[in-house]
Formats: sequence, structure tokens, C-alpha cells
Amino acid sequence: MNRALGLAALALAAAGCTQPHEPVSITPPAESGGAAVVRRPLPESSPAPSIASVAPRTTAREPPVVVPPGVIYVCVSESGGVRKQTAIEFAPKVEAMCATHPEMGPCQYERDVCRRSGGRVYAAGGVEITAQTEAEYDKKVMRVRFKAN
Repeated sequence: MNRALGLAALALAAAGCTQPHEPVSITPPAESGGAAVVRRPLPESSPAPSIASVAPRTTAREPPVVVPPGVIYVCVSESGGVRKQTAIEFAPKVEAMCATHPEMGPCQYERDVCRRSGGRVYAAGGVEITAQTEAEYDKKVMRVRFKAN
């Protein structure tokens, strides 16, 4: 009984320590002029037509992510059952660097900001930048990560 009670208390404490995901902050229009990074919401795209009447679906499929021209990354998150897409735009020099070298620090930082808010990062062509992709970037620049125990 004590063991079960102890495990329940531990599980409750661990659940209480998790932080809720905060949405990606949007850059106010007044500040976007001289900002190095601008995050702006993308307009809602029309949902793909349903083909449920032709063939039954076994899994729900999300609409594809469309990356607008001039935008390197799109952060896609879900809040309250509503899918939100946020464009991540860089200053011209940083954008040129991220377009050719996505493994560099400023590019990675913005992708990490998106993931910390519970989002997923997509690049041109709707390709998701996953943890495996990030690991490949780390190999490319020989980045070393030190982790505490």
C-alpha cells in the first residue's frame, strides 16, 4: 500500500512540474521594421476537400503546410483544437545565411523556440525539420552538446 501511495505521489509531483506550452510570440507590427526575426501569423488555408464519401478514411490527415515565398520556416502548432501557422522571417543577411546554412545558431534558435511552444517546424516544400534533421545539422558543424547526467 505504501509503495502504491508513494508511486502515486511521485507521479503527481512529476505531472505538476511540467510547464504548459506557451504559444509562439508574434512580433508586433510596430517592432517588425528593424527586427532581426519577425514572427507573423499566416492566414488560414482552406481545408482540403474530403474524400470520405469515395473511400473511408482510417486516419485523419492534416492539410499540407504551405510555406509562402520569402519565408524559410513555418511553425505549426495546435491550441485548443485550432491549428495555427506562424511564418518565421529573418533579416536579409540572416535569411541568406539560413537559406544556405540551416545548421547555424540563429536558424536553430528560432526552430527551438517553435518546438518549446509545442509546435513543429516546416521548411520549403512542407518538409518537417525533425530531431533527426537537427542531429544531421549538428554533425555538419561538429557541434558538441554537454548534458548533465
